[in-house]
Amino acid sequence: MNGTSEGPAPAADLGPAITESDEGLAPRAVRTEPPAYRSVFTTAPLAMAVVDAEGLVVSANDTLGALLGTDPDALAGSVAADLVDLASDAGTWHAYREVLRGHRPRLRCTRRLKRADGHSLWAQVTVEPLAGSGDSGGGDAPGLLLSVADVSARRELQARLRHLQMHDPVTRLPNRALFFERLTAALEAESYEHGGTGRIGVCYLDLDGFKAVNDTHGHRVGDRLLAAVAERLTRCAEEASHARSGAPLVARLGGDEFALLVEDSTGTDQLADLAGAVLAALQPPFELSDRRLSVTASVGVVERHTAGTTPTALMQAADTTLYWAKADGRARWTLFDPERNANRMTRQALAATLRPAIERGEFALEYQPLVGMEDGRVRGVEALIRWNHPQFGVLAPNRFIALAEEDGSIVPLGRWILRTACHQARRWQLAHPGEPPIFVSVNVAVRQVWDSDLVADVARTLEETGLAPHLLQLELTESAVMGSAGRPLQVLKALSDMGVHIAIDDFGTGYSNLAYLSRLPVSVLKLDGAFVRGFQYEAAVSEAADVGAGAGVANPADEVIVEAMVQLAHRLGLTVTAECVETSDQATRLRRIGCDTGQGWLYSRPVAPDRISALLGHAEPGGPAGVQAGVGNP
Repeated sequence: MNGTSEGPAPAADLGPAITESDEGLAPRAVRTEPPAYRSVFTTAPLAMAVVDAEGLVVSANDTLGALLGTDPDALAGSVAADLVDLASDAGTWHAYREVLRGHRPRLRCTRRLKRADGHSLWAQVTVEPLAGSGDSGGGDAPGLLLSVADVSARRELQARLRHLQMHDPVTRLPNRALFFERLTAALEAESYEHGGTGRIGVCYLDLDGFKAVNDTHGHRVGDRLLAAVAERLTRCAEEASHARSGAPLVARLGGDEFALLVEDSTGTDQLADLAGAVLAALQPPFELSDRRLSVTASVGVVERHTAGTTPTALMQAADTTLYWAKADGRARWTLFDPERNANRMTRQALAATLRPAIERGEFALEYQPLVGMEDGRVRGVEALIRWNHPQFGVLAPNRFIALAEEDGSIVPLGRWILRTACHQARRWQLAHPGEPPIFVSVNVAVRQVWDSDLVADVARTLEETGLAPHLLQLELTESAVMGSAGRPLQVLKALSDMGVHIAIDDFGTGYSNLAYLSRLPVSVLKLDGAFVRGFQYEAAVSEAADVGAGAGVANPADEVIVEAMVQLAHRLGLTVTAECVETSDQATRLRRIGCDTGQGWLYSRPVAPDRISALLGHAEPGGPAGVQAGVGNP
């Protein structure tokens, strides 16, 4: 190709017939010995010229003259490099000079040549020493043979084949291969040196619900819709053409995925405007013969510096952002957010190491007391799991429990929590024989009920640890318990019949069927902390009383709601635990309402097992050890 060279090949054996004159009268003239060689050279079907050691044409044959559209005799004395454009790039020019000096055996390159009539052609140019010339040590004088072959037809065929290879047959847009070729070239180019911005942007879009079009109307209609979408995207790109970088490249990457590449972008605003224009362009319905179809798109937008960016990294970011746009509701564009992406990467890293972490023993339990509201004594503890991650440090359950439920590792993890908590509760019971034993409360995920024999796991654990069933409380969320039927309800009843207490966690946040509550084997309601946090006093200025200072005024609605739920629970024979108790005022009001137990930082943070022993028997109403007022329960 252009600017390339190849290794040596046998030169045309014209040395004896075409040499410089030795009379000195015409130093560039050609003599023929014998005349037959001159005739062969002149009439040869290959366009050729003899070039002397200084790079000037000594003689050219008729074929070369016809190829260039000029008299071959007029080419004598012209600069060969200019004749076939060998000086247009540094690499080819250097290789040509090396051949002239005899330091290189041959040069072959492809050049676009201009004929005398103005037309252009593609030619393969070969420059090599004449056989028997001075460079081999056996000839009369140095000389080169320049040969030129018209490859325009071949180049045209190659261009057509490349176009077919690099374009999508349905939409006629550039395909994935051409898109990545352009993207790679844009990232490798030093655009700063040519007045560019050094930035690049991509709008990566996917049609929402396109599969339904194919399934309903068939692939032929689907292809026509894709072609119509491509036309609108192309018009949109043309309208967004920038003076510096031209129109964005529109490509179909496959299926119903398209991309718009903006080289030398000016910032996120430009890409955001383009994404908005794309969504607007796709909004009007598409008229396809007798069908009227509507389609929307989700667009992921990425814009960044080219330096330090790779095609893979850029498109991974675009793909992630497209996923966000779909997850956020579709028919919208979303800009890449590094912080959100970091959270996603962290989530993936945690999901990949969750099961091995269980086997490596990277988990530990902390315990938060549940305190009697009347006497302030510790009645029980809730077991709260922590992951001692080697990379991310100590992680609270909200960072990984949802992942464990998704991949099913919550089953082995839940067994470990249950066994560890029951063993610890039994150790406290044995260590404090003079105190009433405290119960331990363990959270249970819905997947544990469906994917494992929870009843057998609990029975086996109680037998193994020697803990009495009434000292174990299992917590399930309100959404998991309410409306339970079939297997979940059977499991809950079996556990209740065993003597295990069942608690509904975060009660009051869902859509509870209160009539159904009476038929569930539940013994405890844990009020969601949102109600308790509402027990705050607000400063109010009573202008009617003409006082300058505000007085503490409680929000009566929260107290009425909590009081109603407590009364309902007591009428059903249930006890009530208030979560997130942070202040003595909250504790006082909850005690007045009738809450049975409280849990929160007023009493203690979640602590290691050895700290619970210090709290047993020492809590006082409204102000036990471990008070942390004004801080929420994690």
